[in-house]
Amino acid sequence: MQTTTLGTGDSALEVGRLGLGLMGMSAFYTGAGTDDAESERVVHRALDLGVTLLDTADMYGPHTNEQLLGRALRSVRRDDVVVATKFGNVTDPEARAERPVDGRPEYVRRSIDGSLQRLGLDHVDLYYQHRVDPQVPIEDTVGAMSELVQAGKVRFLGLSEAAPETIRRAHAVHPITALQTEWSLWTRDVEAETLPLTRELGIGFVPYSPLGRGFLTGTIRSVDQLDDDDFRRSSPRFADGALEQNVRIVEVVDAVARELDAAPGQVALAWLLAKGEGVAPIPGTKRMRYLEENVAADELRLTDEQLSRLDGVAAPTGDRYADMSTVDR
Repeated sequence: MQTTTLGTGDSALEVGRLGLGLMGMSAFYTGAGTDDAESERVVHRALDLGVTLLDTADMYGPHTNEQLLGRALRSVRRDDVVVATKFGNVTDPEARAERPVDGRPEYVRRSIDGSLQRLGLDHVDLYYQHRVDPQVPIEDTVGAMSELVQAGKVRFLGLSEAAPETIRRAHAVHPITALQTEWSLWTRDVEAETLPLTRELGIGFVPYSPLGRGFLTGTIRSVDQLDDDDFRRSSPRFADGALEQNVRIVEVVDAVARELDAAPGQVALAWLLAKGEGVAPIPGTKRMRYLEENVAADELRLTDEQLSRLDGVAAPTGDRYADMSTVDR
């Protein structure tokens, strides 16, 4: 697999152009947590295929996803993997009811120790604030994160779903290596302000849900295909009426895929990879077949005409979350 660099200078981190998102192995999606042994095999196969960036978070499970990754890494040479995890979304149910997001310095310090214990590591390579805490100045949160770098518990810092001005303020405290925010053919609002800013500051971009929560693969046509507790059942874009309208995006992707004898998901990933250096999407899967299909997108090349056609798809119907108050702040 080809590589790309997130960040610049002393904050530069080289990773494979495609990473692996582990969330769906343990939480939120249909089939989560049903076959950890297979999920561990998927992690190992990903590393065999040149994937280096493995992405988890303390809230996935909660905690069980980090534990799964920790088990998978026991037989892996540490230098062969870039481990990314996140903090900030409060996992304790009682505490969460009062404070769903916590960016206080003491919480930052407590969170990294818990993640390291579950992962079985002495440091993580990339540590993200999962969501910005509006009650805590970003300077205080990132200041505490920078102390973790000095202590050797973290190598590089990241933010997730932060607003442009927040990113700029955070970067002034300590270099931010990567921003992890949703970006795909059906989520392109970052292209207006956020992406230009990250490029101005030399911050890498890690698109999560690059396959539109599985929708861009063309396999989901009804929420009836999803488990009752699948997160997507509450997503406005999967709601009755919206889902049917959003199929028009997949139809464009499907048409390009047929021209290239490729899978729709590969086209969606190739479109992101064509957006330039410093972009490392993290498609998630718990199935070997889809992992190998996704990784093959690294070799797929779209023509200028195909890229133009994909760029021209209409915006989706519906917000990406039922509650958008926790993002872009």
